[in-house]
Amino acid sequence: MAPSKILIADDDSLVREAVVKILEMFGHSVLAVESGRAALEALTEDFDVIILDINMPDMDGFETIAKINERNLDIPVLFFTGAGSMEYAVKAINLGAYDFLSKPIEDLDLFDVKIRRAIEKRMYVLKDKAYKKNLEVDIQAKTHELGEKNLLLEQYSHELEASTVNTIMTLQTALEEKDQYTAGHTTRVTSYSQQIATAMQLPQEELTILRRACQLHDIGKLVIDVSCIQKPGPLTAEEWEKVKKHPEVGETIIRPLRFLKREGEIVRHHHERVDGRGYPDQLTGKDLDILTKIVTVADSYDAMTSKRSYKVNLSREQAVAEVERCSGTQFEPEVVKAFIASLQKG
Repeated sequence: MAPSKILIADDDSLVREAVVKILEMFGHSVLAVESGRAALEALTEDFDVIILDINMPDMDGFETIAKINERNLDIPVLFFTGAGSMEYAVKAINLGAYDFLSKPIEDLDLFDVKIRRAIEKRMYVLKDKAYKKNLEVDIQAKTHELGEKNLLLEQYSHELEASTVNTIMTLQTALEEKDQYTAGHTTRVTSYSQQIATAMQLPQEELTILRRACQLHDIGKLVIDVSCIQKPGPLTAEEWEKVKKHPEVGETIIRPLRFLKREGEIVRHHHERVDGRGYPDQLTGKDLDILTKIVTVADSYDAMTSKRSYKVNLSREQAVAEVERCSGTQFEPEVVKAFIASLQKG
């Protein structure tokens, strides 16, 4: 084990030489200087103990320890003095002095004990610093590792969400393609809705939610029997009531998928009207999400312009006129305006 390094500052050369010999006799490595200023110049964090004479010209022991404290080296300082007083002791303690050494040295064993205690304190401080540094490094490493795991988990979560939506979409597309009247409906509604949202300058996050909601808006038809919509002629009241259940059923299907909570609400309400005469909850415009209002316009327009077994489809001009006529009653005026502007842009 390397010897402890001790720095001693005393303006009396005879005292310095005597203390150096004693410290070296006890196995320590010593650097002796003649003033507080010289001690500050020689001071590094490699020292284990500092011994300061109190009464030194130019810069006394108290001034020197104050300067040492500014460096935050946490090296124990022992005052070496023959002029002891309560005032000196209080001042030294307030400045963070570790202990006192009497001048002249009369008890070598006590002198040795005090030096060794100071060295032990320094060793403890260094171990504590090393522990905290290692702990900080370990925490940073663990934080980085946790961050990477969270990133992978988030990526997996996104992939799982996308896979779930794609699976549902595949089923819905298969259902649509079996009916010549509904084939391509979801794709068109999604396209119209995205055009409206873009014209309204909605943020990308909203566009993503809107796209998913459009892709899932008729998912309820997977569960209920809506074969009646394929028959020629108008639906009976009983058949119409059955068809009207698909928004609620769709929201029920989506509900367990918590990441689709808002999409589920849009699916449930895409047949509501701003005047409160829609279904299933008869909500008014103030209670409807802006994305729901967009899907309502896009879905209705596509239904108007698409062939159905129970009705004649409208031309583009007729459908636009109908959408405008229902602005403020069935549809949100702001959405209607954006929709027509997007159609005009092609």
